[in-house]
Amino acid sequence: MVLQAIKYKRGQLEVLDQLRLPHAEVYETVRSSEDAWHAIKEMRTRGAPAIAIVAALALAAELENLSAANKLSDKAEEVAAFILEKLSYLVTSRPTAVNLADAVTKLSKVVENALSEAGNGEAMKDAYIQAAEKMLVDDVSDNEAIGKYGAEWILKNGIVQGNSEVSVLTHCNTGSLATAGYGTALGVIRSLNAQGKLRRAFCTETRPYNQGSRLTAFELVHDKIPATLITDSMASALLYNRGSEERIAAIVVGADRVAANGDTANKIGTYALAISARHHGVKFLIAAPRTTIDLQTKSGKDIVIEERPGWEVTRIKGPRFDGAELDPSIVENVSIAANGIDIWNPSFDVTPAELIDAIITEVGVVEKDESGAFNMASVFEK
Repeated sequence: MVLQAIKYKRGQLEVLDQLRLPHAEVYETVRSSEDAWHAIKEMRTRGAPAIAIVAALALAAELENLSAANKLSDKAEEVAAFILEKLSYLVTSRPTAVNLADAVTKLSKVVENALSEAGNGEAMKDAYIQAAEKMLVDDVSDNEAIGKYGAEWILKNGIVQGNSEVSVLTHCNTGSLATAGYGTALGVIRSLNAQGKLRRAFCTETRPYNQGSRLTAFELVHDKIPATLITDSMASALLYNRGSEERIAAIVVGADRVAANGDTANKIGTYALAISARHHGVKFLIAAPRTTIDLQTKSGKDIVIEERPGWEVTRIKGPRFDGAELDPSIVENVSIAANGIDIWNPSFDVTPAELIDAIITEVGVVEKDESGAFNMASVFEK
């Protein structure tokens, strides 16, 4: 059973606290837009598709509970104004991931369009909630399609071993924990494994927040997918190991924003992997839903890169280990750097389109045209 990071039913939202993984599975109740904002900002929930879904559903739950408590206005205009204000607030929680901004834009249009039909506040609330719930359902089906198209592309174009099994490297976390379910880049790996075509998945630890070692490794173990964890600095050595049966067929990663020209912002370290992949002749793929593609952003130079607190680089958090057993009840913060050192901690980097071989979406795989350019607008024509 695929891990479920978002649990929702009308009026109730729970999210898996990813800061406590992999040693404790704790679901937190999200009751309001403010709860969601802090969960996203503090990275208790993360992943570009997931934060959009959590933000949308948190407001849906808040509206439903206000209605149940008779605290929701009976005027459609006032409820619409309340929703739009909350959406504008939610979008400030993570600036780099375009999925959240895309969801806010779409939900705002739903509200504006509903004003001409909603006779009261309750009808306006229902229009919003139905749209938010549809985003949850659509995200899962979109991820499954991404997995299918990505697996097909790798088996056709990647470096395939004699027995037609492939090994794939991924970075950061792009699975059920980062989406409504199944995953994008990790969904491609899941699809390969389901077909019996995956030899082994390799995941990087993804410093400094360790989403790979804490989250991706957790999902791979949970789903019993053959997998190996490596440090970020081992990736090039792994690609160089051409004589091994573990030769990598492709690197597949997610995205927080894809510009109109194909330049892609993703977790810090992605750019270095793309450079190494090109040097070693390994295919480098982006797996992302269309909501991640931002045609208004012309190139990677226009993408705002979020910078995180320096302490994320200088400390590691985890349960106490006495040399024999872990004690999840005792969580400690450990300093790993010299006091007083300056820190630069960008959360993302931008991989230029020329280093990307293909971009996998829920409607198919986008490849470069004869001029060597991506036509990202084409995915919205399908």
